[in-house]
Amino acid sequence: MPSPTDVRIVDSADVSPEAKIGAGSSIWHLAQVREDAQLGENCIVGRGAYIGTGVIMGDNCKVQNYALVYEPAKLGDGVFIGPAVVLTNDTYPRAINADGTIKSAHDWEPVGVTIERGAAIGARATCVAPVTIGAWATVAAGAVVVKDVPAYALVAGVPARRIGWVGESGVPLVAGDDAKTWVCPSTGAHYIETDGTLIKETV
Repeated sequence: MPSPTDVRIVDSADVSPEAKIGAGSSIWHLAQVREDAQLGENCIVGRGAYIGTGVIMGDNCKVQNYALVYEPAKLGDGVFIGPAVVLTNDTYPRAINADGTIKSAHDWEPVGVTIERGAAIGARATCVAPVTIGAWATVAAGAVVVKDVPAYALVAGVPARRIGWVGESGVPLVAGDDAKTWVCPSTGAHYIETDGTLIKETV
């Protein structure tokens, strides 16, 4: 783990000595970071948040207060996890087996949520593993994601459905000159929609 001058870990946080915390990162009050978790540079883990064993986070990620990031989740660079978000890891959860015995670690196979670069998960949303949230997508607050979300998609509801597109600034896109073109009102960037996917035009 980096020296104390490289990272900020408050006294009430519980950070495993086997976790790897990138330079410039901050772990706040009552947060827990488990064994073998890997956090990139300049990450923020908010109050009461949980980062599970072996979770991988890229650089510049923000995990807000009381979010639960269960292993084996993988977060790309610049991912935003809102307050009280849950990333699950058990497709068929049970506390006991069919014969009534308590389930052990050998009785189930954890599966993770993958969140790609720049995507944002709104407050109290739940992502049910295994799903992939595409790059720069936005999951609205309170949504329940049960299937993969394409890049740049804006999804909302229970279960979550695509209700629009967002650009890299996070602002919803507006229709362009034709049915396939979308424009970011914030940056002016253009995107092309083809068969339910969106690609940013390169200049």
